[in-house]
Amino acid sequence: MQPADYIALLIFALLWVGYSHVTNGTVRLFDRPSLTQVMVEYRRRWILNSLGRDLKMIDTQIMAGLQNGTAFFASTTIFALGGCFALLGATDKVDAIFKDLPLAFHGGRVAFEMKVVGLTGIFGYSFFKFGWSYRLFNYCTILFGGLPMVDEARADPEGAKAAAERVIRMNVAAANHFNAGLRAIFLSIGYLGWFVNAYMFIATTALVIITLLRRQFYSQARTILMQDGER
Repeated sequence: MQPADYIALLIFALLWVGYSHVTNGTVRLFDRPSLTQVMVEYRRRWILNSLGRDLKMIDTQIMAGLQNGTAFFASTTIFALGGCFALLGATDKVDAIFKDLPLAFHGGRVAFEMKVVGLTGIFGYSFFKFGWSYRLFNYCTILFGGLPMVDEARADPEGAKAAAERVIRMNVAAANHFNAGLRAIFLSIGYLGWFVNAYMFIATTALVIITLLRRQFYSQARTILMQDGER
């Protein structure tokens, strides 16, 4: 491990934390809300609109889709973790390959194993985020099932709105954990540059962060969601 490796790792951590705060809105980097923040409002509209219909089959299908997507990524991270452990078992073979690469810095077996352990930690973190998100979506489904019917909501609008707000908060919490897990998977792509050298690590991480920021603040998907006159 060279000083450049520690610097690159620090930059990776700072960019990860900084990106999380920027997309969640706790840090203002752009004069516009992120795609994640915009979707929070659409989640609110969806659940509040459900108070106006007794037949909620469409809403339950949406909930099921959110859960299935979370379960898919959770199972994917399990396979990624298995690949990391397999990589640790083939350290000698991989180390021999890196010795022959002209751009790769050969730091030895221990440095390589430390990098693989770090990658394993990223996928482990991602798995726990997806697992907790899946559980929160389960809770959200239960809370959603307890929403009052149309006549009950009309009789007690304040109570109905309070019940809907609980569902909204639970849904947003589940989405935040899902986004954190997905963010870790995206940044693991940048982390792979470290296996070449520290400078490639910084470059790939910066490229991933720039791509994610563009999608959050200047993508076509965000433009579609914004109303006329909004930025």
